[in-house]
Amino acid sequence: MSAKSTSRASQTDWVRVGPLKDRDIKVSRSHPEADPLHIVRGIVRKGLKPFSPKRAISLRVDPEVLEWFRAQGAGWQTKMNAVLKAYKEAASRSRGLTR
Repeated sequence: MSAKSTSRASQTDWVRVGPLKDRDIKVSRSHPEADPLHIVRGIVRKGLKPFSPKRAISLRVDPEVLEWFRAQGAGWQTKMNAVLKAYKEAASRSRGLTR
């Protein structure tokens, strides 16, 4: 295994970007900061604890739901998991639960 870093030098113009407020920054799907893989790479580099391993299950969903998630491209199962997790957290908050 190589100890060489996979990080690339930043191409950000920090002199121009530094004074900007969040509301002045246009975020779009093509903006690299909006890319989930970019965010995950940043989390891994910071050394945060990885998520617990996922479990394989059999789940029945409506065909149109499955096709919609698959149409999202690579990582569709991770996106589906994120939606389910967000629902669980919102439902817990609405019931006054902490878990």
